[in-house]
Amino acid sequence: MSEVISFKVRREIKEKMLKYKDRVNWPELLRKFVEEKIRELEAEDNFKKILNELHNAPWKIPKGLSAKLVRENRDSY
Repeated sequence: MSEVISFKVRREIKEKMLKYKDRVNWPELLRKFVEEKIRELEAEDNFKKILNELHNAPWKIPKGLSAKLVRENRDSY
């Protein structure tokens, strides 16, 4: 189910949007922007959650291990 969201922009911006409405599908562009921003925020939250879990893990990861593994992975290609 879809929901309607509205927001305000300055008059000059609205006029420019109207000027280019034949070249830009503004609703679709804004939907895609919002979806991408949500994906970025969710990824950031997940990353923070993983870091917190690793930080609180009973075992410790040796310093520099991540960089070493990334280098090894890159070199394998």
